[in-house]
Amino acid sequence: MKISVKTNSRTQMIDITSQVQQAVSSSPVKNGLVHICSMHTTAAITINENADPSVESDILETINTIVPWDNNYRHMEGNSAAHIKTSLFGASEMVPLENGRLVLGTWQGIFFCEFDGPRQRKVNITAIPAG
Repeated sequence: MKISVKTNSRTQMIDITSQVQQAVSSSPVKNGLVHICSMHTTAAITINENADPSVESDILETINTIVPWDNNYRHMEGNSAAHIKTSLFGASEMVPLENGRLVLGTWQGIFFCEFDGPRQRKVNITAIPAG
């Protein structure tokens, strides 16, 4: 299963929890694990708080400070910072699936992290049956 994500800025976090849930709801797998994977080298997947939007802005401000866009990188394409950020966050996450529902904590959401936007992106979702 794949979902599309349209990003609107260079660095952005988009809550894709409902899109992932919708995708797995159509799967015959009801119990097991769900693998959510960014199909890009400059975009990541993470799980974090989705109740307070200031968490997203704090994360983005901090990662942009730690890995600045312009830092005399050698990569010819000019987007080394995006590659580094993606490596720090990781390209994928695994979430338990019970009775067709994602098992996340009260405040947790699944985020697509854009580090080289704006772009049209793809996320691969695989439901893996238990046992």
